[in-house]
Amino acid sequence: MENNNATRSGRRLAPGEKPDMGFWKLWNLSFGFFGVQIAYALQSSQVSRIFSTIGADPHDLSYFWILPPLMGMIVQPIVGVSSDRTWNRFGRRLPYLIVGALVAMIVMCFLPNAGSLGLSIGAAIVFGLVMLMFLDTSINMAMQPFKMLVGDFVNEKQKGLAYSIQSFLCNAGSVVGYLAPFVLAWFLPTTAPEGEVPATVTVAFYLGAAILLLCVIYTMAKVKEMPPEQYAYYHGIVETEPKSGEKKEKVNLLRLLAHAPKVFWTVGIVQFFCWAGFLYMWTYSTDAVAIQAFDAPSQKVVEGVVVNGKSYSEKYIFNGKSLVIDNGRFQLAGVKVDGDFSCPSTVVVDGDTIIAGGQPVYVGGVARIEPHDGSMSLAGRRLVIDGTAVEASGIETVSQFSLVEPGTSLTLAHIAKADGNGEYYLEDTEELPAIADGESLDVRYKTVLNSASSQYQAAGDWNGVLLAIQGGVAVLWALLLARFRSRRLGYSLSLLIGAVGFLSICYIQNKYLLCVSYGLAGCGWAAMLAMPFTILTNALSGKNIGAYLGLFNCTICLPQIIAALVGGLILNMFPAVSSGASVGVANTVLMLGTSGVLLLLGAMAVWGIKETSGEHVVSE
Repeated sequence: MENNNATRSGRRLAPGEKPDMGFWKLWNLSFGFFGVQIAYALQSSQVSRIFSTIGADPHDLSYFWILPPLMGMIVQPIVGVSSDRTWNRFGRRLPYLIVGALVAMIVMCFLPNAGSLGLSIGAAIVFGLVMLMFLDTSINMAMQPFKMLVGDFVNEKQKGLAYSIQSFLCNAGSVVGYLAPFVLAWFLPTTAPEGEVPATVTVAFYLGAAILLLCVIYTMAKVKEMPPEQYAYYHGIVETEPKSGEKKEKVNLLRLLAHAPKVFWTVGIVQFFCWAGFLYMWTYSTDAVAIQAFDAPSQKVVEGVVVNGKSYSEKYIFNGKSLVIDNGRFQLAGVKVDGDFSCPSTVVVDGDTIIAGGQPVYVGGVARIEPHDGSMSLAGRRLVIDGTAVEASGIETVSQFSLVEPGTSLTLAHIAKADGNGEYYLEDTEELPAIADGESLDVRYKTVLNSASSQYQAAGDWNGVLLAIQGGVAVLWALLLARFRSRRLGYSLSLLIGAVGFLSICYIQNKYLLCVSYGLAGCGWAAMLAMPFTILTNALSGKNIGAYLGLFNCTICLPQIIAALVGGLILNMFPAVSSGASVGVANTVLMLGTSGVLLLLGAMAVWGIKETSGEHVVSE
């Protein structure tokens, strides 16, 4: 994309003036955003579903969203400053797009498989968190160059149109990403073994990675960045060479912040309310839809144990080197005999088949036989468990025993071991007391949605449809926003409509009527994407625009970090669901109502913005 024709209306452009650009040149500047946003849509709509399916507590979901924006807040200013100083044969901003997109594509192939790698629930969640951190960082690294390219190439008169095109492509990509699992459900299984996400989600991530690759290739082919001299001319930058022996002054981010235009801060306040609100939507939307419109069933999961009237959380409960309770599920190696679970030392069938907790049995230091995997019929066979003959028709090895009911007690065989003197104790001896022989521990439970249920997984797919509707409405609303003569009016009205959409979710229990709620929320989303950058870049010079946009990204990341930190606390303040199949579970529906309140505050804060004319320059 060359800009060699430095004329406008037959006259030569003065330094600091940029030429008008045709529609398709503006389109090509932002087209890669389409692929990047597919990846972002899959992340925002499916990550909480993935973690819930693996076995995460809904009260902990918001904490999983701390690392991504934290990394973004660190990386984005670095990318902004570095790209301001980068000039090579690939361009100025494009090298960062390439690196970010490549990392995102790799991570998208691993993240949905976190529960399918044979890890314990806790290990799978940690793996997923690491993948989420890299995914969000790489997506933001790939996304930021497109915002900077508009600032580099587009004059003030066309910036509104350019960011509207970017918003259109952004929301179009969102629609594809959100709908992918729902559409794939027509061809692929919608359920999976407990702890694993359905193939619809996994394949959607694979397709998203492939489309992202194609978009990067298209962008590299169509966009050619300006050489330094041309860039300096169009932005009115006069570089002064340092005197002999002097080094050129480096950009000081703190100094830039100190001299930032007022709109940087006033728009930042609006950003705080908006991004905190949408963080809660991404975190809790699947669960809220499952409760409101799909009546997803609840289940009891292990929260800890009670010893002599005192409760202990699951993190303390170990058996040797094996975690017994992991994120609400028993992790016990044992067997089921006619459906009843036990954890014996030996199981003998007809005197030769020996199974012990899914592991080989060692007799005299020699492994007698490898474990039998799966179930076997006992018709006509003699079964002996720990030396005692048992009448039974079938036996099955068990490595994860999670479907338990209140009233279950863990025995010493489950959670304790001998110390060599005939006394039993729990693994964490400093925190947990000794147990007398013959005692058992009572299990403490909590109620959560059954993420393995067909209702929950159907809600996860429908949540993608709702978010796609939100993105579709945002596409159309973005086109209308460009026609508002008053940006503040368009900005504030959009956020107000979005607030009404979120608040209405608390009162709607029909999955089709929820389409209206999410559509209204889309108006707020469109304004969040287009308005802040249009207002800010008009107040900035080209010299430090990358650094300022990197710093401005903190007004996106910091609100999400704060919202994630307090999300679980806010959820605990709300009463549990009191009716339907979801009775007793955390009321995540009210968290979307909280999003509505935050957008309402954002709509009010818009009127504190006073746009500036001309460019803001920080002298070096």
